[in-house]
Amino acid sequence: MTHETTVGVLCFPGSNCEHDVVAALEGLGAPARIVWHSDSDLSGFGGLVVPGGFAHGDYLRPGAIARFSPAMDALRDFAERGGPVLGICNGFQVLTEAGLLPGALMRNAGMRFICTTVECEVASSSSVLTAAVPAGTVLRLPVNHYEGNYTCSAGDLAELEQNGQVVLRYRDNPNGSTGDIAGIANRTGNVVGLMPHPERASSALLGSADGLPLLQSFVDAIARGGGASQASRVAS
Repeated sequence: MTHETTVGVLCFPGSNCEHDVVAALEGLGAPARIVWHSDSDLSGFGGLVVPGGFAHGDYLRPGAIARFSPAMDALRDFAERGGPVLGICNGFQVLTEAGLLPGALMRNAGMRFICTTVECEVASSSSVLTAAVPAGTVLRLPVNHYEGNYTCSAGDLAELEQNGQVVLRYRDNPNGSTGDIAGIANRTGNVVGLMPHPERASSALLGSADGLPLLQSFVDAIARGGGASQASRVAS
């Protein structure tokens, strides 16, 4: 991989958090640029973010259409080479639909849209999002979703737990997610998806700056030139 530091933020029809992500990353000194979903060339980026929103109107299922965009083929190649990839909320849904992360996001328990701030505990430091945040750290992060109920097979859950791939857990589960899971990583830790919005907790003026340690960890991974496997990985 080339040692680039610019972050590409994918934008689909219906995305609505891309500018928030760019602002938060640039506030940490990481240059970021919005990339339209039809762009199949993602060369020149050191990291990629799939932001929140309603990609393609969430028709069929959230992320089900977005997974076929040309940019996703390039993102998949980038991830397979160890590039840092982050999916936030709808972006998490897109990554599961694309097969880059196991499981699926279902409708919330109680069939209600949730918009609130929750406490999440860092469950593992073995990912590009949490490598700089000690396990056990509690963060206050906003959630804003209707289909954020993470579910997976018993086999996938056992594997996630065994390999330290559960990176964030809700302290008071708001949506019924299996194992109180708020975020997971792939086996190598370079691809991470989470339902809470760290970019919306990037300043005390927004009510919390607890998202900054997570985004800083992601920026640090990009600065190193690769994913969690290229740094010291801490199993928890």
